[in-house]
Amino acid sequence: MDGQSPIAAALAQVGPRLKRIRMQRSVTLSALAEATGISKSTLSRLESGQRRPSLELLLPIAQAHQVPLDELVGAPEVGDPRIRHRPRVHNGRTVIPLSTQPGPLQAWKSIIPARQSRPEPCTHEGYEWLYVLSGRLRLVVADRDLTLGPGEAAEFDTRLPHWFGSTGESAVEVLNLFGPQGERMHIRARSRAQSA
Repeated sequence: MDGQSPIAAALAQVGPRLKRIRMQRSVTLSALAEATGISKSTLSRLESGQRRPSLELLLPIAQAHQVPLDELVGAPEVGDPRIRHRPRVHNGRTVIPLSTQPGPLQAWKSIIPARQSRPEPCTHEGYEWLYVLSGRLRLVVADRDLTLGPGEAAEFDTRLPHWFGSTGESAVEVLNLFGPQGERMHIRARSRAQSA
């Protein structure tokens, strides 16, 4: 593929893909020629890469094999909704960005190992919302020291001294939403005594 454009590289893979699909189905060139109306020699040249694939050739082959045209040409999926950000490790925590566009709110998934350093609260502009997916989260906000379990959430103004990490029992997985100062989220952080 040295020096080939992405289109040329994709076209170069069509022939081997056609042959592989035909062989997987145990179809002979003669049988495929009969089913498609394309000569056996044209099919052979197409599979060996000596003939450039065209829609006129690929459509009858796709119909004969009963596969989508995309499968024959190896087209990438269009409109794939999955987010493909790479996890990063920061201060021993695995952080996975879930937001794809810059904007006022950013979403992250954090995986925090059981062994964490002592709380070192920090402050910065913004507002944060946390949701515990698994494990037990220790959250320190100003003078409150809270423990949250799976399904519990908290929100707080990040101008207050804050820190969060594992309680030390096991790793904890958390969804984080972070927004600029003034963004209102859903649930205020409160101690268990206040929520009882």
